[in-house]
Amino acid sequence: MNTLKLDISGMTCGGCTGTVQRTLKKIDGVSHAEVTLNPGVATVVTDPARVSPAQIELAITSLGYPAKARPADQGQ
Repeated sequence: MNTLKLDISGMTCGGCTGTVQRTLKKIDGVSHAEVTLNPGVATVVTDPARVSPAQIELAITSLGYPAKARPADQGQ
């Protein structure tokens, strides 16, 4: 399992974070997802054999919230 942190922009309320979090939890290969509003960050625990950071980014961005995975050395 890998822990991935993503910076997310465009979220303005708890409804936004809830939508992103529910979407992430539905993705095959995601075992845990937590999304915070301020700062806009998602912490996602994934199985890298089943889902890639790019797929996670795309799932969030498709909701209307631009997302970018942090480089591994900036994960915290």
